Amino acid sequence: MPSRSTANPTPRLPNAPRSIQKGSSLANLLDRDAIECLVHNIRRVHPKFDGKAFQRSALNGLKPLSIMQRGQHLAKTLREYLPSRYEQAVRILIKSLTPPLTGTEDLGLAVFFYLPHVSFVATYGLDPVHNAGHDPFEISMVAQYELTKRFSAEFSIRPFLIKWPERTLAKLMEWTEDQDPHVRRLCSEGTRPRLPWATRIPAFIKDPRPVLPILETLKDDPDLYVRRSVANHLGDIAKDHPRLAFELCERWLEGASKERKWLLRHAVRHPAKKGVKAALRIRTLAK
Repeated sequence: MPSRSTANPTPRLPNAPRSIQKGSSLANLLDRDAIECLVHNIRRVHPKFDGKAFQRSALNGLKPLSIMQRGQHLAKTLREYLPSRYEQAVRILIKSLTPPLTGTEDLGLAVFFYLPHVSFVATYGLDPVHNAGHDPFEISMVAQYELTKRFSAEFSIRPFLIKWPERTLAKLMEWTEDQDPHVRRLCSEGTRPRLPWATRIPAFIKDPRPVLPILETLKDDPDLYVRRSVANHLGDIAKDHPRLAFELCERWLEGASKERKWLLRHAVRHPAKKGVKAALRIRTLAK
């Protein structure tokens, strides 16, 4: 009798609600079903993968972990059962992916299935020691480019911005021109200095100016999904460098479309609620 993976050649995502349910935990998104999907998808492209052994290891100690911890735990387990050279392992993961997302709204929670994949890149894609001594940067960027089309690489891109800021910013600047809104959004969201749930980027908290060319390029992006990220990024900057953020908003007011005005109002909404005069002025001018 053929195995489940052989019988169904289509990669799949686990069943998941569209939003978090009351009394439920996000951690449940990476459960036994998700692990079975992971095995199924990998075995499609890498039949030597020991799915049964992987499942046993993956389930061992999984229950008490948070969703972020589960992502890291599964990435560590993947490391044990995929080829030891990082580039070979990550190419298998790339080949195992489901098709890219076609929309930017109501994505649901099933995409959290890819948290182990981005955790794998963030954990093993920085150091040549995991890649037979070869620089892993380019293949890691390829992986994140593909993953962000299906989930988001905003968590995994941050260690690269910390270790290789100029190199990574140059790559992201290229991606601001990409046709896929998920890729363009990553350029803004991944560089946010204080991204929720994610490692902060101390260099950008101290000086956000290296990222401003990305925001400048994306401020009039055709997709609200991207513009909202730019607004939230500006809001992050305003927490540490309000003068810089407000001056940028004032400059962007000149010739602003209604879409850009919305972005500016959204960017300064928190300081405006606190009565900060400069933020209130921007919101008034951006009506």
